[in-house]
Amino acid sequence: METVRWGIIGVGNVTEVKSGPGFQQAEGSELVAVMRRNGELAADYARRHGVPRWYDDADALIADPDVDAVYIATPPDSHAEYTVRVLEAGKPVYVEKPMARTAAECEEMLSASRRSGLPLFVAYYRRAMPRFVKAKDLLDGGAIGAVRAFRIENFQPAPIDEGGDMPWRVRPEVAGGGHFVDLGSHTLDLIDHLLGPVARVHGFAKNTSAAYPAEDLVSATFELGSAVVGTGLWCYAAGEFRDEVEIIGTDGQLTFSSFGEEPLRLRTAAGTEKIDAPYPATVQQPLIQTVVDELCGRGTSPSTGESAARTARVVDALLGSYRREHGISF
Repeated sequence: METVRWGIIGVGNVTEVKSGPGFQQAEGSELVAVMRRNGELAADYARRHGVPRWYDDADALIADPDVDAVYIATPPDSHAEYTVRVLEAGKPVYVEKPMARTAAECEEMLSASRRSGLPLFVAYYRRAMPRFVKAKDLLDGGAIGAVRAFRIENFQPAPIDEGGDMPWRVRPEVAGGGHFVDLGSHTLDLIDHLLGPVARVHGFAKNTSAAYPAEDLVSATFELGSAVVGTGLWCYAAGEFRDEVEIIGTDGQLTFSSFGEEPLRLRTAAGTEKIDAPYPATVQQPLIQTVVDELCGRGTSPSTGESAARTARVVDALLGSYRREHGISF
């Protein structure tokens, strides 16, 4: 395959700037069809983005002979269903993060990938963003010596109730949880990428604001292999915004945010160095390029169903008690 012709299922907000244009910008990639259940909105998206065809039925897009691969950008509660349908139709999948609501749903998706012999990619796009490529290069190059520990903090104030429907991102039956699943999974996946898989995790989750049914406070301790430990604290009912990851080594520390654009901070005996690492205009484009390259046989993508399922298992471990206590099941 020299050019991958993409179809998108679910052209909502995330596809407007963060992802959709990336399928048109990537080398060897074309966006040829989009689908949304509201046909008028699908047609409007196609017109504004210069996409040749639109559908209001997912099966019609999946069956389109000019669609080689499908990007699934719906909420998480339909990720497993659509992924299995696309793979069974003989087409590779790139699915939004989180991969699914639970690790069990991720396993269904992985099983379909194995049965079909087709690849499954997940949009944990920080793995390919230049900002975090630089961070990995620094760590792998020994800039802070041997890594010993890490610390994650992500805080936001509780949302203001403005009436209307509750956002799907804080409805566990749709999202699998709340902002921890939506945002925290990005950082958990990044730790997996930068430092290696989590071997053991312990923690708990609570709802302190009663603003929505999902958890808004999560605390965790991690062990990665035999020599690296970590802590994490996510509070979405705090009095401030905070977003910081610190990785501690024998010769220094590397600090950065998961969601901001401020410079990386490298602290060693020589002092503190600030390293500019801005976001690309289309944040998913670098990862999309790796997916296209793999499908065309000229590279590999760093974000797969296997790696994303590891993150889902960590999320399940941290939210398991909360889900059981609150009768949340899928």
